Amino acid sequence: MEVKIVEWKEEYFADYYDISMEWLRDYDTVEPIDIEIITHPHENVLDDGGMIFFANCEGRNVGTISMIRMGDDCFELAKIGITKSFRGLGIGNQLMEAAIDFARRKGAKKIILFTIDILVPAVNLYHKFNFKDIPHTGSKYEDSDMKMELYLNT
Repeated sequence: MEVKIVEWKEEYFADYYDISMEWLRDYDTVEPIDIEIITHPHENVLDDGGMIFFANCEGRNVGTISMIRMGDDCFELAKIGITKSFRGLGIGNQLMEAAIDFARRKGAKKIILFTIDILVPAVNLYHKFNFKDIPHTGSKYEDSDMKMELYLNT
């Protein structure tokens, strides 16, 4: 199984929505800000210099991750999700590598994220990539109970 990481294309909108919602529904964590981000990707991610990546397997998008610009030197990693039948295959690792590489290329010094401790696979992935737990402040997500950051060696 070959997985390619590809950048946003307009024709991927439905995939972005479907993959994101599947992940959120599986963990019963859908909230208004999630709907806002995934239904308006240009306004919330792309127009400010962010990017949405997809894991494409044999012509089908099976995973996604978003990088939201939070200033000149910071991105928020958000909306990571992988279709249920493709979880556990290392696709999350590939998406994380693409997101971190993107932030480095854009000159970011750090990446932040907000999550919920019940999202154990995601939290484990973040720790694997050396994200550190920091005080939970400034979240736009009602349900989040964790904030993490990764300082980049640029």
